[in-house]
Amino acid sequence: MAALVALAVGLAVGFYLRKLIIDSRREEAEAQGRKLVENALAEAERIKKDAILQSRDEALKVKQEAENDVRERKKEVAEEEKRLINKLDQMERKIDLLDKREMELLKKEQALVREEEKLKNRNLDIDRLIEEQRSQLEKIAGISRDEAKQLLIESIESEARMEAAKAVVRIENEMKMKADRKAKNILALAISRYAGDYVAEKTVSVVPLPGDEMKGRIIGREGRNIRAIEAATGIDVIIDDTPEAVILSGFNPVRREVARLALERLIADGRIHPARIEEVVNKVAEELEIGMREAGEQATFDVGAHGVNPELIKLLGRLKYRTSYSQNCLQHSLEVAFLCGIMAAELGLNVKQAKRAGLLHDIGKAVDHEVEGSHASIGADLAKKYGETAEVVHAIGAHHEDIPPDTILDILVQSADALSGARPGARKEMLESYVKRLEDLEKIANGFKGVDKSYAIQAGREIRVIVDSAKLSDAEAAVVTKDIVKKIEEELTYPGQIRVTVIRESRTVEYAR
Repeated sequence: MAALVALAVGLAVGFYLRKLIIDSRREEAEAQGRKLVENALAEAERIKKDAILQSRDEALKVKQEAENDVRERKKEVAEEEKRLINKLDQMERKIDLLDKREMELLKKEQALVREEEKLKNRNLDIDRLIEEQRSQLEKIAGISRDEAKQLLIESIESEARMEAAKAVVRIENEMKMKADRKAKNILALAISRYAGDYVAEKTVSVVPLPGDEMKGRIIGREGRNIRAIEAATGIDVIIDDTPEAVILSGFNPVRREVARLALERLIADGRIHPARIEEVVNKVAEELEIGMREAGEQATFDVGAHGVNPELIKLLGRLKYRTSYSQNCLQHSLEVAFLCGIMAAELGLNVKQAKRAGLLHDIGKAVDHEVEGSHASIGADLAKKYGETAEVVHAIGAHHEDIPPDTILDILVQSADALSGARPGARKEMLESYVKRLEDLEKIANGFKGVDKSYAIQAGREIRVIVDSAKLSDAEAAVVTKDIVKKIEEELTYPGQIRVTVIRESRTVEYAR
């Protein structure tokens, strides 16, 4: 019995202990579960926060890109608006100027109408007085006005004609002789007092090489060096079979000179690669710009032209590398300046003004490959823009008769320009090609219907065409002029420009037998 009791007690104790252990494990498991749930919630919260932050960063990035795009567009719109405002301002200024000119013209027209009315009234008064005097003279003389006129005409007509004809012929001959002698003396004196050197330059430059192996270094791997030189200078580099030489070809003499100097330095230095090429070309261009400015300053100093605008001085220096028929344009401008000064001194004119006009007469050639138009009109516009006087501006524009010459200064610049270009050794052009160009000019003009004769003059710078007035009207003559210009532009190669003048006139001829 005691054993059963002990067993029952042991079972109860064991059951109780087991229950305690199970409860303890359950609580521990519940605690771990709660901890796992908390950790999972914390991890989920962290992932949520990371996702929120990442989405905010992406949204911020998109917003910044959008704001940058908006700013760029606003900037473009502002610049475009600024350009439009500038254009509107310019148009408004032009409109104001036109309005002022219109008002001035209206005032002048009204003044002319008033003056015309006054002159009309005065002429009426004069006619009335003359008629009264004629009536009084008829009463005094006892003959009518027509009878008196006839008697006077019969008495003096033959004698007056003879004397007038003799006087006109005598005066014309004397004036021609004096003017011709004076002009020859002035031109001869100017030529004898000025002797200038001439420069023979080419449209290509040749750079000597120390050896033919240098050609390969200039070309570079797969031609990268030669491409870098051409890209940096704008000049074609020609490497052919010419021994120990490289040819530089380009229409712009300044860029060609930059390429020549840069290539010589690269050859002397030995380091030839694209980065070095660009560095040397930029440095040479800066030095050449300084040199051209100094050449322009020296030219103005040599002729005594003070107060010339720095921009004109810079353009004047560029003429050092510009040629016309192989004549250096800067040297030609100096010659024209000195010749103008000599002739102006002989005529008692303003020597300084004449020299200034002569020095600047070809300034348009510095930019004529960049601006449309003849170099004379371009030069006149530049001179006017940079503050030269109206006389100098007109002399520049008229030295090739693009505009009619008005003053003696215009004629002086024309004469000095012709002297400098025509003196022996000044310009080079093969006689055969020169004559061929003149023949082609006349041949083109003579090929048009209604053309009677044509003459190429001024060394091929102008052609004068005489048309038959019976075959062409004035309007048809204008059309022929444009057609000749178009055909010349299509078929001929020539320096500068060619002026085409078509003349249509009617003549009536009778013979007294």
